[in-house]
Amino acid sequence: MPPLPPVTKAFLLACVGFFCLFELLPGLAPWFELWPLNSGVFMPWQVLTYAFLHGSFTHLLFNMLGLWMFGGELERVWGPKRYTQILVASTLTAAVVQLIFTFVIGSRSPTVGASGAIFGLLLSFGMLFPNRIIVPLIPPIPMKAKYFVAIFGGLELILGFNGASGVAHFAHLGGMLGAWLLIRSWRSPRRRG
Repeated sequence: MPPLPPVTKAFLLACVGFFCLFELLPGLAPWFELWPLNSGVFMPWQVLTYAFLHGSFTHLLFNMLGLWMFGGELERVWGPKRYTQILVASTLTAAVVQLIFTFVIGSRSPTVGASGAIFGLLLSFGMLFPNRIIVPLIPPIPMKAKYFVAIFGGLELILGFNGASGVAHFAHLGGMLGAWLLIRSWRSPRRRG
């Protein structure tokens, strides 16, 4: 198993560090959570800082597992600059989509977690390595990355429209959208010329 490259390692350590900090000082967390625009608590920096916070140890564990599974390899292929761009783009578009969704439904609950960024990495992995075999935890059935990504994206869309579960499904889709848009711009013939 290769060591984690620097940006992936830094993001992982930052998420774990913030989780520990806000376990000790929970009163600070609301300043960094992504609050809806109509909540009266929204601040501009929250569109990035929410990604470093997690609602529970399980939430943190699964996000960091996804970061480890997909992030390290993508960083090794793209290098730290492009990899950081994907992380930031996925985080920002996840925030924007979530802000629009919470505004439309009138929610006043905050959003936390790196899931939008992780879903962006998942889509990126599927685009770069579509035929690579992945064995998910649930169900442990080997499948090609492109099918894995399509299933996860479809589930997020269905669950997003299915009702309130406390999970930011549209933020996950927003993260995928950000990664897709950025990769498309990288592949654009005008950009290469």
